[in-house]
Amino acid sequence: MEWDFKDKNLIKLYTTGKSPKHRGLPKNVVVNFVARVNEIDAAVDIYDLWKKPALKFEKLKGKKDYCSVRVTGKWRLEFKVDWEDEEHTRGFCWITALSNHYGD
Repeated sequence: MEWDFKDKNLIKLYTTGKSPKHRGLPKNVVVNFVARVNEIDAAVDIYDLWKKPALKFEKLKGKKDYCSVRVTGKWRLEFKVDWEDEEHTRGFCWITALSNHYGD
């Protein structure tokens, strides 16, 4: 699927492994973040993300067209999809956040 970042700090994190906003992240979170972005890049459609149980793909409640995949147990990658079809299977992904899902 096609994608881009909505946040310049996420661009830095993806390209260099560091960003001012994400200082102090555990190395495994950064490595898995890059891997998840690469999985979005490799996906043909949303089902490629949904069918991998380790990603724990979900549509976010209360946020229209927002989805997430798990980065680690506590961290998730959130993205908004501009759907290109009525079935909501293909679209452009705007990667919006790397969030600590449980606030720890």
